[in-house]
Amino acid sequence: MRIHHLNLGSMREIESPDGQPAAPAVCHALLIETPASGLVLVEAGLGLDDVAKPGEMLEREWAELVEPLLSPDETAVRQVAALGHDPLDVRHIVLTHLDVDHSGGLPDFPHAQVHVMEVELEDAIAQAPNRRYRPGHWAHSPKWVTYPDTGTRWLGVDGVRPLAGLGEDFLLVPLDGHTRGHAGVAVHDGEGWLLHAGDAYFYHGELDREPQPHPLMDLVQVSAQVDAARRLSSQERLRSLVHDHGVRVFSAHDPWELSHYIR
Repeated sequence: MRIHHLNLGSMREIESPDGQPAAPAVCHALLIETPASGLVLVEAGLGLDDVAKPGEMLEREWAELVEPLLSPDETAVRQVAALGHDPLDVRHIVLTHLDVDHSGGLPDFPHAQVHVMEVELEDAIAQAPNRRYRPGHWAHSPKWVTYPDTGTRWLGVDGVRPLAGLGEDFLLVPLDGHTRGHAGVAVHDGEGWLLHAGDAYFYHGELDREPQPHPLMDLVQVSAQVDAARRLSSQERLRSLVHDHGVRVFSAHDPWELSHYIR
């Protein structure tokens, strides 16, 4: 198994509270080369349709707030090809949730199976179109693979489920609060567990034993949450995974986290 860390959409520049250089927020994704299941994409970021037709695909106030770069070279389909792969080899896409900046690349891989929590898909279809959910991202009728919010216990977290067709090295880990169906995606790389936590938190300081939120990004995540208590509970679970179980956790939009993986 080989894991690539990608940025599928640069956004507005943000300052660092701990002295690191300011950097654009990112859409941190994974491209995973597997021996038996082809290429697996974790998160779809912003796609070619978003770049070509932002006025149609993206909600205006959202775009004004986050200032997406909208570069075709940052889309997953272009980066897959740049790594020497055929985009048709992306057989599975696993999403933490269906927010616009996580699902925009789905139309670029219409053949792929798309794994997501069942309640997340239900909410997206029921609520779209709005700032969060954009129906153009699934107008091509993806091959959905959905999961209920029940499962087994994994490192102290309940409701965890293996991903269909991907074996024991891929898990869907409930981390709700940002949305009702938000989940992390755990991948075992042969040495230990990585966990893509999506938007369960926005800044690496939130995973400290004594959490240190980012002033601006904390305002964004609070404004986007559907359940504050459950979001904070999800963050407690993440801190336990990091400090008690040695899981390597990262989020979707923290540029300083991504920089540790793509040096």
